[in-house]
Amino acid sequence: MGDFMESVRAFFNGGDHIPWCNSDVVSGCEKEVAVSSEEQKAESIMRFSWALVHSRQPDDVQRGIAMLEVSLTSTDSPLQNREKMYLLAVGYYRSGEFAKSRQLVEQCLEIAPDWRQALFLKKTIEDRITKDGAIGIGITATVVGLVAGGLAAALSRRN
Repeated sequence: MGDFMESVRAFFNGGDHIPWCNSDVVSGCEKEVAVSSEEQKAESIMRFSWALVHSRQPDDVQRGIAMLEVSLTSTDSPLQNREKMYLLAVGYYRSGEFAKSRQLVEQCLEIAPDWRQALFLKKTIEDRITKDGAIGIGITATVVGLVAGGLAAALSRRN
């Protein structure tokens, strides 16, 4: 029974296996950016961006998305571009913007078709879209059933 309840909880809570980041890590990365040398600044900002988009705090995720969008325009390296697009995809996934997330992860896979992280994220996004669709259909069916039942009861009382 416990396994069943856990699977139900995972279904409704998202149940993805993308790592989360706590506020201590976020603040540590932010401090690292503030004290890093110019040579280390870009790497520190990437770590900070990673921490932000993996945060449980929606405001942190939005900050991470904004930072990555700005820095994406100044990237010349295809590898860095791929990494930033992947982190953006994670951020959009965390913020519930699944279409944007899927589009970005597909761009990552154009650059590196066998990249396991991106393939895993793509599957996670598609599973979430499918799950959300199933929940929406279930809710709609329930509402239609209740309305139909109510109408049937009302009509039977009239007769």
